[in-house]
Amino acid sequence: MAGKSEDGFLEIQGIRIFYRIFRAERERAKLITMHGGPGMSHDYLLPLADLSDHGITVIFYDQFGCGRSEEPDQGKFTIDYGVEEAEQLRKALVGDEKVFLMGSSYGGALALAYSLKYQDRLKGLIVSGGLSSVPLTVAEMYRLIDNLTPVSRDAIRRYDETGDASDPEYLAAVKEFYRKHLLRMDSIPEEVAQSLEYGDKRNVYRIMNGPNEFTITGTIKDWDITDRIQDIKIPTLITVGEYDEVTPGVANLIHAKIRNSELVIFKGCSHLTMWEDRDGYNRLLERFIREHS
Repeated sequence: MAGKSEDGFLEIQGIRIFYRIFRAERERAKLITMHGGPGMSHDYLLPLADLSDHGITVIFYDQFGCGRSEEPDQGKFTIDYGVEEAEQLRKALVGDEKVFLMGSSYGGALALAYSLKYQDRLKGLIVSGGLSSVPLTVAEMYRLIDNLTPVSRDAIRRYDETGDASDPEYLAAVKEFYRKHLLRMDSIPEEVAQSLEYGDKRNVYRIMNGPNEFTITGTIKDWDITDRIQDIKIPTLITVGEYDEVTPGVANLIHAKIRNSELVIFKGCSHLTMWEDRDGYNRLLERFIREHS
């Protein structure tokens, strides 16, 4: 288990961005992580801090308007803004040194977008439950919804017509979806709960995403870079849970587009594989980083 972290703030694009670093004693590589949402915080990714015990310094940060970081003007709530934020943070923390980049969920989308512009700054890319197309991801989520219990399926379809998020059957349906496809654990880890709480009380998730994981009505609803990601040439690892809300079908498309990428499907897991199979997930990342350092 990783030890103490070094926490701080950097001024990036005119606002204070929170970062947290777990330094490896005998470092062989650095890994920057990108959390999901958009709008959560880095907290749910903290199992990756274990990698610092294996020669990998792990850098976490809260993206603009997320977690402990300040919020820019809402007109800047874009993926392009997030890409520039990540590049400035990388330069401030490591200078000209190349790093590995890991993105989870929306963070995977952000990491793909970053790689298209700045892959010469990277040794490798890791996309975990990530996506290159929001419309495809939503279509896949609705395929999963069709396999929920009839009551839950109908409640979600009814919400699409009425927009009534207070319907008890709808709230129960969201809970069922999350239990099957977001986190397949009997209790929610404190760090995951912290990220969800931040997502709920800040503005980014609501504006960029929407009311929940499968109802994406925000500003990213039409985002799709699938036809461009074949330009990513660096070593790439794609991971996805067997029951992931961002489905193996989405991961397979990314894998097919990025030549020589590696795809690993975690059996029995859903979206937060780093919690459901913490040791297996970290072993995989450690091996990938070791092979490409």
